[in-house]
Amino acid sequence: MADVGLLLSLLGFSVDYLILAFAPTYSWFILGRIIAGITGASFTTASAYIADISNTETRSKNFGMIGAAFGLGFIIGPFLGGVLGQYGVKIPFYTTAALSFLNFLYGYFILPESLALENRRKFDIRRANPWGSLKQISKYKQLRYLLLAYVFLFLGSHAVQSTWNYFTMYRFEWSEATVGYSLAVVGILVAIVQAGLAQKFASLFGLEKSVVIGFFYT
Repeated sequence: MADVGLLLSLLGFSVDYLILAFAPTYSWFILGRIIAGITGASFTTASAYIADISNTETRSKNFGMIGAAFGLGFIIGPFLGGVLGQYGVKIPFYTTAALSFLNFLYGYFILPESLALENRRKFDIRRANPWGSLKQISKYKQLRYLLLAYVFLFLGSHAVQSTWNYFTMYRFEWSEATVGYSLAVVGILVAIVQAGLAQKFASLFGLEKSVVIGFFYT
């Protein structure tokens, strides 16, 4: 069985999308998004899983594979959502809920725990809340600046993701399918960079310079 946090995250996403599909009012949409936010640490937990099973030689490659998987999802997800959205606005929500639940079942029955019992730390509520995590990070000066860079990175990227479909539909009268195709192209580029270029850059320039170059072009 995989990490409990990862399982709860996947199950939370499934519940969220079911709520969005059946939501009778806007308040239910907000409830679904709250549940998704509370249980939305799948990417972080998956990264921790990769860190547990990686060594110095395989770390950049394995984390590149996470990025490639994200890019693959960014290809298939918008494409599938755009196509299915033509047959009903709720169909993409049903499909996503089902896929999230299948991921939950895979994690529960097949994916093994990344750490043996003797290597796990005891649960500490001070580390399990956001403020505790920030306090832990503040002990390392290098991570403070990296965290700040990530904040600005995600502010910019999510601003584009949140408005892209509305802008293109309003400005260019794109259909749901066209929006899906456009985001699939972005996913293809992300997958290419993460699966191939990231590892090559890390080999040529080192991890630190590769991070700086990546942030610069972002």
